[in-house]
Amino acid sequence: MARTRSKGAAGTADASDKKSAAAAKSSPSVYVLPAESSNPPKLFVLPKTATSSARIVTLHHPRYSRPARFLVCPEAGFFEFTSIAPPKSAPRSWLIQPTTTTVTSTTTTSDANPPSLINSQITQSPALHLATPFDPLFLLLPALFSSSSSSSSSQNDDDDRKPTPKQKRMFLSPDDHLDALPDPAGHLAALLSDCPPARRLLGARLAAVCDAVRAGDEDMYRVSEGKVLREVWGKARRMVVGDGDGAGGLPGSMEERFVRRELEAPVVGVRVSRAAVVGGGGVGDGGRSGSGSGSEAAAARSTDFSRKRATDEEEDERAEKRRKKEAEEKAKKANMSRGVRELMKVNTSGMKKMSDFFKKKT
Repeated sequence: MARTRSKGAAGTADASDKKSAAAAKSSPSVYVLPAESSNPPKLFVLPKTATSSARIVTLHHPRYSRPARFLVCPEAGFFEFTSIAPPKSAPRSWLIQPTTTTVTSTTTTSDANPPSLINSQITQSPALHLATPFDPLFLLLPALFSSSSSSSSSQNDDDDRKPTPKQKRMFLSPDDHLDALPDPAGHLAALLSDCPPARRLLGARLAAVCDAVRAGDEDMYRVSEGKVLREVWGKARRMVVGDGDGAGGLPGSMEERFVRRELEAPVVGVRVSRAAVVGGGGVGDGGRSGSGSGSEAAAARSTDFSRKRATDEEEDERAEKRRKKEAEEKAKKANMSRGVRELMKVNTSGMKKMSDFFKKKT
C-alpha cells in the first residue's frame, strides 16, 4: 500500500519555516539598509586653521562671472572650494566612518547595533571638495576697475566738442567700493555687517592696491595700476621661486610637465640649425665650397625633416582615426543586449540572409 504525506506533517513544516523566518528577522546579525537619501552628504577638506565661527557663503566669482561657494573664517581668511572627481569611466565612491568619540557623544545605541555600524555611510558621488586659499583682492578688482568708479574728463565740455576717451578715476570711500561689488545671494552684505575681521581684511587688501588720500576723518581710495601689477607679479614670483622660507614654488612634477616641456624648442628646428652650423665650416676657397655644400646639405636635411614630420603627422592622424573607431565600436558593443551579443557569435556561414526571402520570384 502506497504511503502518502499526512496533512499534519505539512502543517508542522510550514509552522517551523515561519518560526525560522521570524527568528531571522529578530536576529541582531541581520541589518536592513536604509533608503537612499535624496540629499546625500558631501565630503569637504577644510583647513586646520579654520575655527568654529567659519561659514560657507555664496559670492560672485570674478573668474567665472557666476556665483560660487566660499569658506570665510574671521581668523584664517577666505577659501574657495575646488572640486576633484575621477572620470566617469572609473566609478568611485566614499566610505565615511566617523570617529568613535563623535559617535559616542551624539548617539546612544544598544550593544546589538554598534554605533560605528549605524553611522557609517557610503556616498555614490566620488567628488572631493578642497578649501584652497583665496585672496579677497580678486573679489575687489572688478569693482575697482568698473566704470562707476571713474568719470569722463569731458563731461563739462560743450556738446559739439568730441569727448576724450581717457577717464579719470575718482577717490571713493571703502564703503563705496564694497557696495559696488556684485552680491547675488546677499551673503556679502551680511558678512560685512556681522564679521568685522572679514571687513578689515577686505579693507587691508583694498589699501594694498590703491592710492589713498585723507578727506576729513576718513581715507579715500583710488586704484593704482602700478600697485596692482606689483601684487600680481609678487604672486607669480612666489609661485615659481617661493617666498624664501621653503614655502611656495611648484612641485618637481608640475615644473617638468607644465613649464619645462612647454618651453622646449622644437626638435626639428634644433636639428636643422645644427646641420647648418656643421656644414658651414672651412677656410679659404675650400671654406667657400664647403659653405655651399654645407648649405645644400642643410637644405636637403631640412627637406627630409619636413617630410618626416609630415609623415609623422599623417601617422598620428591615422592612429587618432583608428582610436576613435575602436572607441565607437566599444561603445556600440557596450550598448548591445546580451541576446544580441550571443547572436553575433553564431556561425551564419551557408545560411540565407533575410533579404533573400523578400526578393521577387523569377
